Parts: sequence; structure tokens; C-alpha cells
Amino acid sequence: MTTCSVRSQARAEPLYGTASTVRAFLLFEAPGPWGTDAVRDARLPASVRSNLRRRTRAAGVRPLLVRRYGRTDPTGTRVFVAYADPHRPWLETGLLDGPDRLLELDLEALAEGRSVGLASTDEPVFLTCTHGRHDRCCAERGRPVAAALARSHPAESWEVSHIGGDRFAGNLLVLPDGLYYGRLEAEEAPELAERHRAGHLDLAHLRGRCGYGFAVQAAEWFLRSRLRLTGTRAVRLEARTVRGARTVADFAAGGRRWRVVVARGDSSPQLLTCGAPGPHPIPGHDLVGIEALDD
Repeated sequence: MTTCSVRSQARAEPLYGTASTVRAFLLFEAPGPWGTDAVRDARLPASVRSNLRRRTRAAGVRPLLVRRYGRTDPTGTRVFVAYADPHRPWLETGLLDGPDRLLELDLEALAEGRSVGLASTDEPVFLTCTHGRHDRCCAERGRPVAAALARSHPAESWEVSHIGGDRFAGNLLVLPDGLYYGRLEAEEAPELAERHRAGHLDLAHLRGRCGYGFAVQAAEWFLRSRLRLTGTRAVRLEARTVRGARTVADFAAGGRRWRVVVARGDSSPQLLTCGAPGPHPIPGHDLVGIEALDD
């Protein structure tokens, strides 16, 4: 059977404007194996599992499981909390002495972009989706990427449970910036990580910045590609207006102000994952125009 990632590539589906839209993340270490629904099926006490799912859902926090490549046994529960604000992202981390301590974290504060009291860190984390129980593409295409990053950036690299967009595997999420990358090959991953640490994006694989909605993600990609700007902080959103199917996004970039207009459109229905029960339209965004506002 042809996989969803092969089908996506065959129809030349664009990557831009496809990152999950979320700002608050809770990541906690679970060596695995992972079930179909990673949090629901996690090897945690039932009360911790149910309360964690309820609290993260109520707060609007995205819970994700992480593990080191090779599934080494941890000495505690490593936890990360990240707030992927497009302009002021931050990351905190700590080592908990048991999974029940997850319920002590202030998820409401995290959802509002406030510290939960763990140790602040300036080091990024590179999270490769390898959640094969959710979609086979994530394992087949993700694990080689995870292995390459484990060799090149062992301290910062983790496998992660389902992050969305299985058809774009190998998928990589970089926190705290909230950058989603897709169709990444193992030989490309170490260089992408090095570029990120040097303050640059990889536009060829960029799906989007998850702190923005899909339309603004696409608009940022179009502007960066037009101006050849790869600096992580080189483009700043100033305003966004939605007019029917069109989104008007105003950015500051390269010492000037720019307006990018994109139009939303749906493709013909497609099978979006390997296990999809039926086809669905794929939303996408086309560039209408880019103009400088200070000419």
C-alpha cells in the first residue's frame, strides 16, 4: 500500500502553512513503547493519566511524550514546558522524581505564557516524530532522522509523539521557537540543527511557525522566500486582517514594512494519513501579492 507521505510528495503538496497551531507545550519523558494515543495509552498511573489529559485539554496545553533515541531508561521524569510565542518564546525544564509530580505543574500559567517555576534554558530541543503506532510514516521516515540527530546533537535531541502532519514525515519540531519542519532526511537533519543554533531557518523544509495560524505561516514563508531572509528573528508580524478567504498580513522585515496577501483554497479530497477512514479536502494558501508599504 502506498503510504500517505509518498502520496503527499507525489502530488507536490506544499509544506508551508501546515504547522499545528499551538503555543503552550508540556513534554514529559516516557521511554515507551507508545500506544496509538500516546498520552491516553502512556504507562502512567491511571489517575495521573486521566487528570493530565483533563487538565491539559482544559488549559489548552499540548501534551507530548518524549524519549531518547534508543529508549534508554531514565533516572527520573525529564519534563519541558515551552511557550512558542513568535516573538518571545521560552523554554523551562526540570527532572521530576515521579510522574505524579506532573499534576503539580501550573498549566494555567503555562497557557498564559507565564513561568511554571522550572529552570529556564536557552538551549533548543529538536523533537523528531517517531510515533509509528499513530502512523507508519512517522516511524519509517522519522527514526532515521532521530538517529542522525542523536549522533550529532545528543543533548538536545529527542523522539516525540504525534505532532501532526504525518504525511510530511520526517517531521521535526524545534522548541521553544515552535518551528515545524517536514520531509526531512537523515543526512539533512544535523545541518538544519546547526543552522538553527546559528540563528537561521531552513526554508526548503519549513512547514511554519506554530504560534501563527496557517495563513500567516504561509505569508511569512512567501515573504522570507521573496526576500531570501532566513534569520530566525528577521521577520516580525505587525498586523493581520481576514477578509473572507483572504488574509492580509503586515510584517516588518529587512528594515521595511511589507504587506502579504494570501488566499485560502481547498484541494480535492485526499487520504491525509495512512490510517485515514476516508478522504478529506486539504486546505492550502496561495500567494496573491507582496508589496512594500513604505515606498
